[in-house]
Amino acid sequence: MNGFFKWFKSGTKMKRWMFLILLGVILACYGVSMIMVTKELNSILEVIKIIVSFVLGFTFIIVGLVYSQKRVLELLIENTDTRLTNGNKDVNVKSLIFNKEVYEQGPNIVVIGGGSGLNTVLKGLKNYTKNITGIVTISDYGREASNSRKELNLLPLDDIRDSIISLAYNEKIMEKILNYEFENGKLKDLTFGDIYLSAIREVCGDFTKSIETTSSVLNMAGKILPVTLDEMKICAELEDGTIIDEKDKIPEIVTDKISKISRIFVTPTNCRPAPGVIEAIENADIIIIGPGSLYTNVIPNLLIKNVSKAIKVSKAIKIYISNIMTELGQTDDFSISDHINAIYEHSGQELFDYCIYDTGEVVPEYIRKYNKKGADLVEQDITKVRAKGIKVLKSNLSNIVDDNIRHDSDAIAASIIDIICDDLKFKDKQNNPQFVFLNSRLKDKKKVNKAKIKIKEKQKKVRDIENKYRSKHNNRKPSKFNSKYKDRIESIQTSDEKRLQNIKEYEEDERQKNIRELEEKERFLRELISKGKKQ
Repeated sequence: MNGFFKWFKSGTKMKRWMFLILLGVILACYGVSMIMVTKELNSILEVIKIIVSFVLGFTFIIVGLVYSQKRVLELLIENTDTRLTNGNKDVNVKSLIFNKEVYEQGPNIVVIGGGSGLNTVLKGLKNYTKNITGIVTISDYGREASNSRKELNLLPLDDIRDSIISLAYNEKIMEKILNYEFENGKLKDLTFGDIYLSAIREVCGDFTKSIETTSSVLNMAGKILPVTLDEMKICAELEDGTIIDEKDKIPEIVTDKISKISRIFVTPTNCRPAPGVIEAIENADIIIIGPGSLYTNVIPNLLIKNVSKAIKVSKAIKIYISNIMTELGQTDDFSISDHINAIYEHSGQELFDYCIYDTGEVVPEYIRKYNKKGADLVEQDITKVRAKGIKVLKSNLSNIVDDNIRHDSDAIAASIIDIICDDLKFKDKQNNPQFVFLNSRLKDKKKVNKAKIKIKEKQKKVRDIENKYRSKHNNRKPSKFNSKYKDRIESIQTSDEKRLQNIKEYEEDERQKNIRELEEKERFLRELISKGKKQ
């Protein structure tokens, strides 16, 4: 109610237009009542009086609606246009047209992780806000450098490049450009993305500044920061004491030794956060961790100096997005609470306010494919999660991409924005321009997501019908006729088989008989020929 009465303050300049609309309604109603009450129109003046009341009434209503809407837009500009300084609030609706940033600005969101999980979240969120910072684990240290990296003396930036593509408004074109590899001339075997990052680093003089500049140069909805610029290795210690110092070999060795991961650590242990990382966390409205490979993409970020501490101290809403499937050699038989416990143990902090998890309604045939590879659905032990003081949000997050179970970027983003809108409502900020824009976009996206869910349900029904049809024909039960005359049918089938067998035997006997007769005739002719020669 407080938000409603704010519209009647003198500074809003809304009461005049509300009064004009009310006056228009009264005049229109007066015209209607005159027609209903008056039995006969005896003079031209009465007709003119009714027409004028109608015309003025509807004119006042239309003018009042138009100017009230115009004033609403101006109020939004006053609250969001950063160009207004020194208390100057004299703006007009044209500012809204030229200041496109009013629509593109939104909550300041930091997403921490790596790999495809991080990129999925970034893809969805860029539809709601430009204030996105992706903090990425550079986990390719220790691998053999590509020819392009060796030639340009670059850090392993594959994860950074993939995240840049995710934040681009035109992902397909950006992916083709950044991953394009020259085939001829002096640039042979060099990747355009590596050339660009090398050039922008030289121009800006600093790697972090070059990444920030990339946001505007490549028209991205945010920026990407490596969690650290120090060269590091991601290592694992198993429960049996084995130390694995190569990230890529962790799943294989864990599986071979049948020993779970005890802890993950990075070497050197005193890796410093890259410039801008801590500041981004401190200024965030929302901090999101996950989804992704728990021990190789998520937790390593929290092991960098002061990162987990900054997250804990931040006043932002902290959200954990749960994985849908376990990973062989990393999170075998893990539940949602096991994932969270592992993060808490490594960070030394209780970080999360919310946990978003999937409904678990994944098509069984795809789960079986994962089962063959040693993976399974993450157990949803929600009671244990709530016991940690974490609020849970259940949503249909799964999507099938190239026969793989993946998170749906739009569904994840919608769930996150839903939490933000609820928080703004709780703070009585329904008239906040940020809430208005986010809520409007969220409604549109929810319609799209509902359509997607309906398509999934239809596809599931089709698959169910196909499976029932196959099982019906493969495991068809005998009819009543077959049950009653089973013996008779079997005897007929047996006699038919015997008859066919007898025919085959008869034909074979006849064939052998014909052969014998031919052999006898041939022998008789030979004897005659030999006798003739003797005579």
